[in-house]
Amino acid sequence: MMLFADIRALVIDALGQMEAAGTLPAGLDFANVAVEPPRDAAHGDMATNAAMVLAKPAGLKPRDIADALAPILMADPRIETADVAGPGFLNLRLSAQTWREMLRGIAQARGAYGRVNIGQGRKVNIEYVSANPTGPLHVGHTRGAVFGDALASLLDYAGYDVTREYYINDGGAQVDVLARSVYLRYLEAHGQAVSFEDGTYPGDYLIEVGQALKSEVGDAHLGRPEGEWLAPVRDFAIAAMMQLIEADLDSLGVKMDHFFSEKSLYGTGRIEAAIEDLKGKGLIYRGVLEPPKGKTPEDWEPREQTLFKSTEHGDDVDRPIMKSDGAWTYFAPDIAYHYDKVTRGYDELIDVFGADHGGYVKRMKAAVAALSENKVPLDIKLTQLVRLFKGGEPFKMSKRAGTFVMLSDVVEAVGRDVTRFIMLTRKNDAPLDFDIDKVLEQSKDNPVFYVQYAHARIQSVLRKAGELGIAIDHKNLDAINDPAEFALVAKLAEWPRVVEIAAQSHEPHRIAFFLYDLAAEFHALWNKGNGAPHLRFLQEDDLATTSAKLALIDAVAVVISNGLGILGVTPADKM
Repeated sequence: MMLFADIRALVIDALGQMEAAGTLPAGLDFANVAVEPPRDAAHGDMATNAAMVLAKPAGLKPRDIADALAPILMADPRIETADVAGPGFLNLRLSAQTWREMLRGIAQARGAYGRVNIGQGRKVNIEYVSANPTGPLHVGHTRGAVFGDALASLLDYAGYDVTREYYINDGGAQVDVLARSVYLRYLEAHGQAVSFEDGTYPGDYLIEVGQALKSEVGDAHLGRPEGEWLAPVRDFAIAAMMQLIEADLDSLGVKMDHFFSEKSLYGTGRIEAAIEDLKGKGLIYRGVLEPPKGKTPEDWEPREQTLFKSTEHGDDVDRPIMKSDGAWTYFAPDIAYHYDKVTRGYDELIDVFGADHGGYVKRMKAAVAALSENKVPLDIKLTQLVRLFKGGEPFKMSKRAGTFVMLSDVVEAVGRDVTRFIMLTRKNDAPLDFDIDKVLEQSKDNPVFYVQYAHARIQSVLRKAGELGIAIDHKNLDAINDPAEFALVAKLAEWPRVVEIAAQSHEPHRIAFFLYDLAAEFHALWNKGNGAPHLRFLQEDDLATTSAKLALIDAVAVVISNGLGILGVTPADKM
């Protein structure tokens, strides 16, 4: 049941009647007609902008359109009042029976309530995390992992065919550094004294990898030149790191559908194929770039390079894809990787990057636009930094990691559910402060507690009712009649609309925000029951009223559960 969509359909039908009657000119575009919650709940349950957006193309005053539209809408039994406000906004109040029917619809749909089909089965690939395979995931990766995973669940909920993908950066110089660092731990496992120079990875997490390498090959690599052991140690180390990373992701509840190796692009003709595709479109050329900003011709040496004409697809400057020595730039394998995704038949691509990749956005969008001939949109979401605190003080780094706070440190401290929810309490491009102590507080200021407490409270009431032999009755809901109760149902009615907007904007934080607001409405009604007995959910002397109240709070639990499911958080039944 999608009440906002249903009422919008009613408004569109009424506008069609006005066209047929000659009140409105024929052929108007109703695409921008919306039905939304009013800015002030005191004004009504819903509001439509129909008169405002149609006034200019219709050549009429907004208020005249609204005055003609209101009585047509009020002829529908779902509409109790339709009041014209200001220059021509139309505020609607729905009938009590409409809200009660809303509860019946939620009860019938249960887990399917709120599911929309804006995706219509379109294939979307979401690449996220994609951390270098050089160590365990850190707190910065945590935010990207949670954001990407929640976005994937949200789009699945909205009717898309979603693939979750991890790009393994195993083709660059960093994995050679990893191999050398593991080799030092391998030597250490053989009893040799070692020192870690700048540029190597000194974290204790590599001790076990060095010992495992010793168990695997014995002394085969001892005393051998780097050229003999580098490649096998690198492969061994990458496999060990990916095992570590997958364990970290598992602790966070993140499951990837596909892992793609950067190394698979080299020596296989796949980079060459992608560049050849661009060359065939006239987008590859030899040229000299302008000096970078801040550089003068005196301190910058121009050189001819192979360039991608990315400015033809919205970039600021053309981008090098091959160095003067004939080696590929970092951009070339990224082009090839996205070419692979385009050729796999995805309708949309989404990349989740860290904030330090902001300068990469335009060039990557240009590449995908060129490769797909503007048929496959690429959305790049940047996740800002997470500042970790404990009791207001910066959280101590893990000795095991060496230089950063590990994802596992955070999950171990507060649990998976708290970690996931808190990571979504800010928009992805806004910095986030995460205080280990505050996120465990049992207060209204802690959003994850506030939402979980609402669900737990409801389950407690339902259990108590079960013990008393009182069942939910959706047939007779006349006892749901207070404005505060209708306000709670109105918030429930927003759920499918919130899902749709969040999915269209690729913003899963909207789900967390909505759940907090819903919890606030529920807790407010609970508190009103302290002073107004008729609002209490359990009334042992009035079983019919209690049965109706249970239907109300059960619907709240359904929506909270559905929302937390999108976020990858398990609803709490007890607290």
